Order: sequence, then C-alpha cells, then structure tokens
Amino acid sequence: MPRPGMMWRHVIVSTHRSWLHGDQRGFRSRGHRIHSSGDYKDPPPLGEHAELLAYQQKHLKGKKVKIAPALRGEVGLALLRAVLKAGYRVLVIAVTQKHAHLLVELPKSRKLVNQIVGKWKTARTTKLRRAMRGTIWGEGGKFKPVRNREHLRAAYKYVRDDQGAGAWVWDYRNGVPEEVQQLLARDAEPAGTSHPQAEGAAQRSPGFLGQR
Repeated sequence: MPRPGMMWRHVIVSTHRSWLHGDQRGFRSRGHRIHSSGDYKDPPPLGEHAELLAYQQKHLKGKKVKIAPALRGEVGLALLRAVLKAGYRVLVIAVTQKHAHLLVELPKSRKLVNQIVGKWKTARTTKLRRAMRGTIWGEGGKFKPVRNREHLRAAYKYVRDDQGAGAWVWDYRNGVPEEVQQLLARDAEPAGTSHPQAEGAAQRSPGFLGQR
C-alpha cells in the first residue's frame, strides 16, 4: 500500500471553464468557502447558484477548453512526465475531452497536494505548446482519498476502463513510453543519466490490484 506519510488519491482535473462555480452538477470553491448542496450524482436544486454561474460565465477570462482527440495523448504524456519527474508513483492516467483522471500516490496534506497538482497542470509537450496556447486546466480539482485495497482496485479499473471510447489511457503495465523516458533523462542531473522514476514506473503489478 502507500509509503509512510503518503496515500493513494484519485485526482480529477477539469479543463478551463468546463465546470464553473454555480454549475448545476454541483461545485465547491477553493477552501469550500462556497459549495452547492449536492453533486453530479445527486444534483442540487435547479438554479441554486444561478446568479453565481451567470457571473462566472460573464467575467471569467478565456474560452471554454475542449481537448481534441488527437491531442489527448500529448496531454497525458505531459502529465505522466510531470508526475514521474516530481518523484511520485502513478498507476493509471486517462484524458478525455474535458477531464483528466490520475490514480497517484501523494502526501496526506490536502494543501500540499493542491500545490503539487497545480504544478502538474502547467506541464506541456512541444506539440501541445503549439496546438493549445494559454490555459488548459481550470483551478483546483478533486483529490479523492483511496480508503483501502478494494477501493484502489475499483478506482484503477474505473479510470482505465470507464472514461469512454474517445479517452486516451495509460497504465503502469504498459511501461513508460520511450519519449517520456528521453525527456526525463534530459531533465535529470547530470544531463543524459537515467531517471529513477522512469525506471521504477514500469514495475510489476503491485499485487493488490490483481490481474486484468
């Protein structure tokens, strides 16, 4: 299971303007200063925060971001590189039109997790910088704690298998793509040396996940 001081989390981040404060699916602002009475599974009353949503739609800068199918792999590889470069273990990543899901081992501190994931959201590949200028991700995200092994298996299968036909998916059983390994090697000091996170990410099954 997790290393000392760490816990597995199901991280979900949404693209810019795809899930605003006041959204009918439910929302929570930073620090839970404002939040709806429901969520996407049990939506709040219709129009509960209609004025807040209208304000967000009028004043929030930038266009609504949707990740094209041809670019979802680039987004996923950028996230994978960022996670491994920072030294964290990750089991699976999925990227869809408006969201990214990561099952990753992170510190228990929610404040620290928000800072770490915030940095990952700035990651880009060269191709991505050319194709998607400006902000890709909205602020914050969901950092759901994984309670036990059964929950970890369920979260793993959900991210891997249930994100729709258009999703780009990577899981640790596939190993780290060569292009990511090369970039991590370039990041390492001294330049050109192997990167320990890249070598460790292609580990054998942790066992508690079971087989496909």
